[in-house]
Amino acid sequence: MNLSTNGRERPNDLGLGAGGTKTSGSLDWLWTRLQDNPKPCVLDCGPVRSSTVNVLLERGSTLYVADLLSLVTRSDGNLWDHTGEAPVFRTERLLSELPAIRPGSLSIVFCWQLLDLLPREALADVVRRMYFYLEPSGVLFFILREACLRKGADTIWYLEGLTKLGARAADQKPFAYPPLSNREVERLIPTGIVKTVLTRSGLREVLAVR
Repeated sequence: MNLSTNGRERPNDLGLGAGGTKTSGSLDWLWTRLQDNPKPCVLDCGPVRSSTVNVLLERGSTLYVADLLSLVTRSDGNLWDHTGEAPVFRTERLLSELPAIRPGSLSIVFCWQLLDLLPREALADVVRRMYFYLEPSGVLFFILREACLRKGADTIWYLEGLTKLGARAADQKPFAYPPLSNREVERLIPTGIVKTVLTRSGLREVLAVR
C-alpha cells in the first residue's frame, strides 16, 4: 500500500535561476534514513556534475551514472519509432543506457525530473526498472513540476551538499507533457511509501521508499 504525505511544513523554495542552490528538507530526510549505511550505492540519472560526484564520494558512496535526462531532451527523435501510423516511444532504447547494476543493490536513485520529460506510456516501465534496482528500504528521489510551472524541461539538477540541491536552466525549455498528479505517482510505485513535499516554486520533491 502506498502512503502519501503532502507537507508544507518544510518548504524548499527551489529556484530555477543559473547556479541556484537551496537546502532540501527531503534530502535531509533521505540521508537521515540512511545514516546507518556507511557505503550507499547510488544511481544518478542526470548529467555528471563534479559537485554531485564529490558529495557522494565523500559520503562513501558507490556511484553509477546514466544521463537519461540529456538523452531524452536532446534525442532529436532517436527515441521514437516512426514506422507505424503514430510515433511510439522506445522505452527499452532509453533503459539500455543504464549501466549493469545488480538487482536489489541500490540505496538511492536520483531520477530528478525524468518523469516530467517522458510520455505517459513510458512511465510505468521506467519506474519499474528503477524500483527493481533498489535494495529493501532504498529510495527513488524525483523532482516533479506543478501545473503552474510550464518551463524548465532543460533544467540540470545536482547536489551541492548532502542536503543542498543545485539547479541550472539555460533556455527555460517548455515541458512537452502535462504534470503528474500525486495520485498518478502513487499508482506508478509498486509497493512501499511515497512521501511528497511541496515547495514554493511550483515543484514537488517525491521520495518513493521500497
